[in-house]
Amino acid sequence: MHIPLSNRFLELGSGFYRKNHPVPVSAPSLIVFNRQLASVMGLSVADFNSAEAALLFSGNQLPVDCEPLSMAYAGAQFGHFNPQLGDGRAIYLGEVNSPDNGCFDVQLKGSGRTAYSRNGDGRSALGPVLREYLVSEAMHKLNVPTTRALAAVTTGEEVARELLSPGGIITRVASSFIRVGTFQYFAAKGDIKSIQKLADYVIERNYKTVVEAENKYLEFFKQVVERQARLIAQWMQSGFIHGVMNTDNMSIAGETIDYGPCAFMDEFDRNQVYSFIDRGGRYAYSSQPSIGLWNLTRLAEALVPLFSDNTETAVEYARSVLNAYEACYESAWLMGMRDKSGLMHCSDKNSSDDKKLIESLFEIMHVNRADFTLTFFYLSRLNKEPSNLDSHIQGLFDNSDAIDAWLVKWRQRLCDEILTDEQRQLSMQAVNPVYIPRNHLIEAVIRAAEDNNDFSLFNELHLVLQNPFVLQDGMDKYMLPPEPEEVVENTFCGT
Repeated sequence: MHIPLSNRFLELGSGFYRKNHPVPVSAPSLIVFNRQLASVMGLSVADFNSAEAALLFSGNQLPVDCEPLSMAYAGAQFGHFNPQLGDGRAIYLGEVNSPDNGCFDVQLKGSGRTAYSRNGDGRSALGPVLREYLVSEAMHKLNVPTTRALAAVTTGEEVARELLSPGGIITRVASSFIRVGTFQYFAAKGDIKSIQKLADYVIERNYKTVVEAENKYLEFFKQVVERQARLIAQWMQSGFIHGVMNTDNMSIAGETIDYGPCAFMDEFDRNQVYSFIDRGGRYAYSSQPSIGLWNLTRLAEALVPLFSDNTETAVEYARSVLNAYEACYESAWLMGMRDKSGLMHCSDKNSSDDKKLIESLFEIMHVNRADFTLTFFYLSRLNKEPSNLDSHIQGLFDNSDAIDAWLVKWRQRLCDEILTDEQRQLSMQAVNPVYIPRNHLIEAVIRAAEDNNDFSLFNELHLVLQNPFVLQDGMDKYMLPPEPEEVVENTFCGT
């Protein structure tokens, strides 16, 4: 299979990367290949061969004209700045330009030591590879901006973590692998020229509309802020917890990136944390919007010299953009939550009332530990008048009186809507999934694969997640919350 790669990143200069080849593995074997994504990228798979694909997606065999490299970047990790991180276990192969003028960066993750690995082995255990493949592709189907997975392979080798585990490599695709931390890397060096080169590179590839702006760097920053605000609003609407929102894990393109200790909530808890290393709860569910602003403030610090030659003016420009973040986030969050709740008709009066109504639902969910996904899915099936369908959502709450009282207010609000029950339900069901990659399901997939070399659970779960908004016959187990003994308390990044 031919992957036509080019590499404009090389033109930035050696200070932005180190050339690095993948380290070959002993016995690569293909787990999954994403034909749908390959088609979008314009790749020809007419002569697809799984054995050859395993060599390609393990890094044992590189595409023609590939000049692999690892990118340099810094990062604020749990609030503490590290001036040099870089791709410690990822190797950038280049970019693919699709027939419709799309541009896709391609990267191997878990392909061996790089110049930035420090004391790490540059490898990935199989579990994190399967998690990232499932969750990133599920996020795409949920219409959340994300990096995507093109392929996954086993390596035939073991990696040492707490125990020996089978190794894996994922090929992931993004509109950009540049991070907030990439700009911080050069800011820490006081290298304004490189910051400008990097900004020009990102603008040309990902923010073309700002090129003609009066102050293109300020407009670029404004659009980055807006993308991040909308992205995090979508995380919150999905019950998704990124887990490690360090600045080196925040894409400059506004895509979800680096699926380490990420998780979707089962029972709603606004303070939920899954990441084993987040012992202080810095990246808890409810903290994600404010952390987004904190990260963007770090980006502003790096970009300020580009906004104006006058430092005070430049800082004021940055402050004005950052001050708009909260309103942008709140608007995106409320719009999405109104769609999820069936409140489509908006006026100045009911916009404010809708926010209070939705927030009161979350409070009831929090107190009663109601399942996040199923609460909204069952809500999407209710009529304007009470019926026996109410019992499904009532069963999620310890105190059914609380949800019954809320439903009375919700139905009163529906009187302002002009859609029929059927029309409203179809609209709600288009944004409220029944299937998400729940933690216990992913854990079962990982255990089957790592312990028994069995990928049947992976394949079945992945297939279900490709159509998350529609009930599928015989797939009830994939919509249900975990039993007490199945609950996953902690998730891990896999390094």
